[in-house]
Amino acid sequence: MMKQFIIGISGITNGGKTTLANRLLKLLPNCSLICQDDYFKPDSDIETDENGFKQYDTIEALDMETMIKAVHSWIKLSQDVLAMEEKKEMCSTCEEKAYFLIVEGFLLYHYKNYYCRPLENVLNRKYFLSIPYEESKQRRSRRIYNPPDPPGYFDGHVWPMFLKHKKEMEETHSDIASQFTSKAAKRKCWSPSLGIIHLM
Repeated sequence: MMKQFIIGISGITNGGKTTLANRLLKLLPNCSLICQDDYFKPDSDIETDENGFKQYDTIEALDMETMIKAVHSWIKLSQDVLAMEEKKEMCSTCEEKAYFLIVEGFLLYHYKNYYCRPLENVLNRKYFLSIPYEESKQRRSRRIYNPPDPPGYFDGHVWPMFLKHKKEMEETHSDIASQFTSKAAKRKCWSPSLGIIHLM
């Protein structure tokens, strides 16, 4: 029996999402990756708030429909490949094979379309990464963004939006598999998490 699994990794900016996703990408067999950061709308389409801050940390800043299509394209392609391989092997005793997709992004669990959440029914596991305010701010300051963050952007926009989105997620989702809150916790939990994923 061949399977396909889709793993969601979300959380705060610079919280380790990409690091964890890339680690899983290397360790899991037949694994692909879709990153939400690749689906930002053009800068000219991003709204600006009353403080002059571009609203990048909102779901409206993302072309989620195109991202959802990419996820469904992977599902269709992997199903076709699985069907071909099962026909070719025609053997119930053959070694089980699995195909994995990692979907990584800071607002994976917030997108709603026509009163539903399109990713809800396709994610087999959901993870959320969080780090303390000071650590997040320090990491953000070390990264180069295009366009660069204006002065006060983290405190005036990034952190408040993270708290807002985290609260919304906790109110609407009870099925987040793990919430990691520090680098030490992530190091301890990554190996067990990989074990859980292998047993899905």
